[in-house]
Amino acid sequence: MNRKQLQKLGVPPCCVNAAISALGKAADEGLGFGLKGQRAKALVAEVLAQPQAFTGDALWGEFARELVAESEVVVRQPVSYRTWGEEIDPAAHGQMRQACAVPNAVGAALMPDAHVGYGLPIGGVLACENAVIPYAVGVDIACRMKLSVLDLPVEAFSTQRNGTVLRSRMREALNGGTKFGVGVAHNPPQDHAVMDEDWSITRITREKKDTAWKQLGTSGSGNHFVEFGTLTLAERAEDLNLDAGEYVALLSHSGSRGAGAAVCATYSQIAQRLLPKRYQDLGRLAWLSLDSHEGQEYWAAMNLMGDYAAANHAVIHRLVTKLLGAHVIAGVENHHNFAWKEWHQGRELIVHRKGATPAGAGVLGVIPGSMSAPGFVVRGRGEPASFNSASHGAGRQMSRTQANNTFRFNAVQRELAASGIEIIAAGADEAPGAYKDIHSVMAAQQDLVEVIARFDPKVVRMCGDGSKAED
Repeated sequence: MNRKQLQKLGVPPCCVNAAISALGKAADEGLGFGLKGQRAKALVAEVLAQPQAFTGDALWGEFARELVAESEVVVRQPVSYRTWGEEIDPAAHGQMRQACAVPNAVGAALMPDAHVGYGLPIGGVLACENAVIPYAVGVDIACRMKLSVLDLPVEAFSTQRNGTVLRSRMREALNGGTKFGVGVAHNPPQDHAVMDEDWSITRITREKKDTAWKQLGTSGSGNHFVEFGTLTLAERAEDLNLDAGEYVALLSHSGSRGAGAAVCATYSQIAQRLLPKRYQDLGRLAWLSLDSHEGQEYWAAMNLMGDYAAANHAVIHRLVTKLLGAHVIAGVENHHNFAWKEWHQGRELIVHRKGATPAGAGVLGVIPGSMSAPGFVVRGRGEPASFNSASHGAGRQMSRTQANNTFRFNAVQRELAASGIEIIAAGADEAPGAYKDIHSVMAAQQDLVEVIARFDPKVVRMCGDGSKAED
């Protein structure tokens, strides 16, 4: 029997290959009289009528299982998504449209800093029903921002003698308090209670525990940074317990390092292997049902990586402030590569925020700009259409390759030094010109967040080896 005959008999197009394979095996064993004839039709019809009865059959099992899976598929129209901001490249919109075709998707949104990523675009928000998508969380699981307000005078950034001394100590603290680059580690490893959690919840977390411990307190590569700057509040912020005025603050951006990347790679491969054939074109948008063993494993591993990323920042801030001789008087932090169980549209949904900041009503977050542009401490407004989300930064307007071909780091460093911003290390791919205008991005999301403080970078350290960014 050929494809046309099988489909005329009622075999769904996505199950035809399995039917042909089964008929071939039947013929080899003398059960089907070749791929033609009434006997072949009868065999196929018998499986079509009661596929559940054949799911364990050696010959017809695969065909039967595909028929069962196909019968359980609920065909849905792609969900719609709302976009904030206008300076978003068409490829990011293309990725968002594809994400909206995921059968478990029930809603989506695109933030004004959006640009192309793996699977879901950076700045993409996708709400799914009872399913999690590893690549909609991202490679750098639980990448996050952490800002600590310090008990130092803002004169630290002046050109006077006392300011010069403090800036020198800041450089030493950034150089000694963390490490940058792919695979870097602290020697000896740092201590934190997160390493006492149960890392045996999955094979990959068990295997990567030693790596995670060695990398605890390190900052990685790409767009990750640790920097000092001034935090300015126009009025008192009760949720920070800070009066209006200027403060010295420490801001960091990094995530779950090698362990998180390994979790993403492992479970994305599993999800793609389990992806129904009719959805093979979704590729990196493959999902894991939270009713499955694999889905529960990934969910547990993802949450452990969230705890680890928070610990990573805590260690960085602990080491840097200790070297500086400063104390923390206030702070705010948030993930932006994660999935949360949240209540929306009258039901529990899995909300993926890949490069998007949680912005529920009253929730504080940090949205950075670039090494020369300000960042902002924000308070969420709880906009339902964005699934309580906002941008996670300014967003790239230029690829890393294009930026490397356009800018020269030494020239950028000199230019910023003239404006009072010291760049200890970075790459040309992170030049300010590679990013969108943060003020335009913030203007596009005034209905999503309220700005309560402004952070201006003064002493910045990034990875200077040109390593590929973690998505």
